[in-house]
Amino acid sequence: MISVEEALARVIDLATLLSPEIVNLAQAAGRVMCAPAVAQRDQPPFPASAMDGYAVSGDAPIGARFTVIGEAAAGHAFEGAIASGQAVRIFTGAPVPEGASRVVIQEDVLVDGPTITVRGIDSGTNIRPRGQDFLGGTTLSPRRLRPNDLALLAAMNIATVPVVRRPVVAIIATGDELVMPGENPRADQIIASNLFALKALAEAEGAQVRLLPIARDTVADLKTVLTLALDADLIVTIGGASVGDHDLVGRVADGMGLERTFYKIAMRPGKPLMAGRLRGVPLLGLPGNPVSSIVCGHLFMLPMLRAMLGMPAIGPQLRRAVLGADVVANGPRTHYMRARLAKTDGLPAITPFERQDSALLTILTEADALLIRPMDDGPHLVGDVVEYLPL
Repeated sequence: MISVEEALARVIDLATLLSPEIVNLAQAAGRVMCAPAVAQRDQPPFPASAMDGYAVSGDAPIGARFTVIGEAAAGHAFEGAIASGQAVRIFTGAPVPEGASRVVIQEDVLVDGPTITVRGIDSGTNIRPRGQDFLGGTTLSPRRLRPNDLALLAAMNIATVPVVRRPVVAIIATGDELVMPGENPRADQIIASNLFALKALAEAEGAQVRLLPIARDTVADLKTVLTLALDADLIVTIGGASVGDHDLVGRVADGMGLERTFYKIAMRPGKPLMAGRLRGVPLLGLPGNPVSSIVCGHLFMLPMLRAMLGMPAIGPQLRRAVLGADVVANGPRTHYMRARLAKTDGLPAITPFERQDSALLTILTEADALLIRPMDDGPHLVGDVVEYLPL
């Protein structure tokens, strides 16, 4: 068995950065922009009024009087210049007329026909200078595009962006015991459940997911379904990776030319993990137990997808917490314990559930973290600082 760290390094090595494609800005949410974006103009592109009021020239002490000669609104600039003693009625976002030095807010003037009298004044000019937000030529670095990034790109006058192509993930559940939700299982069958969590995890990371038919426990059926997955960027199998008489994934994949990278890792849940390349396509063979497969999805599948997308933070992002309960010494495998977080004045408190069976989906649903117990880690007491992976 190899360590979790070595297994992670090996699966990331299997992942290849995917090719770029151009998408419209309206379809770019959540995509990974793979080249810097360059602003095509200044923002704002002109000195703009920050308030509703009156644009005036020169000082505007209390009692000063100005004659209103026109109006400026957003999208409707005042054509001309302001001379001493003149003012232009102006609204937020409108271009400030030439010659104006400040905007007196409307609450600070008295209006008498075409004349205004200043009755109050604030310390600012209420004018946003040209390029206050950014200048033409400013760049936005490659990143996963959030909603706020899309607004910035639009303001930069960028209509299309280069993004990394979405990875296509083929997920294959295996086993005669499985049926899909909504079917009528026999008394000796169960519902295929973990593939839906894995699909959701992969899609949240930016992948396109194909759920292939359940592969039954025959060489012919498993070979047929694996063949259907060979046009994907990543093949994920669930179950059948152990050494029992009915665990055929490894044997069938080997017979199809699998270049195996490793089999079995020193972790729980998730010991019977397998990885390699099947005819050039990365393959990740997950355990069949629901919790084992989902935990391994967090630890290994997601980093593979991030590597394919060219993201800088590839591995699991660990955090620190203090123990909310004593824990006994750990054994020779890294243990990822389902746990609950609670807020404190400092680091959050983390408390593992008493039941850690890898078949218990209810516990996983209630958990919001995985408490990480390193190999051969000693006992720890309440208040000790530990690491965890948020769920």
